[in-house]
Amino acid sequence: MTDHDRDDKTTLQRRWRLMLGSDADEAWPGTLGVEERAIDAALAQLYGEADRRGGLNASAPNVARWLGDIRRYFPTSVVKVLQRDAVDRLQIERLLLEPELLAAAEPDVHLAATLIALKNLIPAETRETARSVVRRIVDDLLRRLEQPLRTSVHGAIARGVRNRRPRLAEIDWVRTIRRNLAHYQPTLRTIIPEHLLGFGRKGTALRTVLLCIDQSGSMATSVVYASIFGAVLASIPALETRMVVFDTAVVDLTTELRDPVDLLFGAQLGGGTDIHRALSYCEGLITKPLDSILILISDLFEGGDSRPMQKSCRQLVERGVQVISLLALSDDGKPTYDHANADYLAKLGVPVFACTPDRFPELMAAALRRRDLRTEFP
Repeated sequence: MTDHDRDDKTTLQRRWRLMLGSDADEAWPGTLGVEERAIDAALAQLYGEADRRGGLNASAPNVARWLGDIRRYFPTSVVKVLQRDAVDRLQIERLLLEPELLAAAEPDVHLAATLIALKNLIPAETRETARSVVRRIVDDLLRRLEQPLRTSVHGAIARGVRNRRPRLAEIDWVRTIRRNLAHYQPTLRTIIPEHLLGFGRKGTALRTVLLCIDQSGSMATSVVYASIFGAVLASIPALETRMVVFDTAVVDLTTELRDPVDLLFGAQLGGGTDIHRALSYCEGLITKPLDSILILISDLFEGGDSRPMQKSCRQLVERGVQVISLLALSDDGKPTYDHANADYLAKLGVPVFACTPDRFPELMAAALRRRDLRTEFP
């Protein structure tokens, strides 16, 4: 048997294995590689192992994550078929077609992520209902998260805004006198100040915050939370906030930050991942590196060679940009992530960790005060 014949036989075995499911492992052990096992898992979530043998078992995967997986592994024509099958088999069809049922659904961040991932499948008569459901979810999250974030950020800015080396016109005389009362000179009947305290410069942003968000399916709930936090940060005049989402393409959604719902429906959950391209785009936006915070929200699974992405991170750090890597911004527990890339960033001095939404305000405050996040968020 020639090498060509062996390759054809191996390819045929893999195809049969994918079609028959995990029971065929006994006949062809070790047939599938890492990527093919991921494809097998995506198919099993939709069709079920029993279904491949003619049964009717259904499954209920995390829809947004699953949609990202199938976009990664299958061509567009196949993705359309799989999505339609998902709508039918996973009983999402009634949710999408009946506005009353959708309106009665329990709103949570996972439902928002699913609706956004499926937005192109939602019929016209249900679209406004889907949007209103996402609006309810966003409003609820805003009520819970906005005030803590504003309080934390304003507190950090208030400390940072003090001008320690003011010019004459910038001196805050009231605070300066109070600070230097101990230096009153009785013989001169005056205070000789050792510390001059000034007003911060007004009318310009003190810091630039860039949210760089991976919109692959596994990051769905992180995109929802990040959109809300981005909208809140954008409303604070002392910060210049930009929001960039990416898969294999990069989309700047900064102009949509005034409305988190518009922003979310502008995202396209799922697809591949090109972190290098996203970081290169963000680097082009940075004019004051020492006053810039770049928050990369990604599981760090790079779609191609990781070395260009690692080089981009190193360049940002060397320029003085404060880079933070969040493996997830969600309540979903410990995320899956690329350990090699996470270790590389950590060696650069970049804090790398997952963050729950309730701790994000604390994180932003610490970042604005330039504290060491690696010790505060172990």
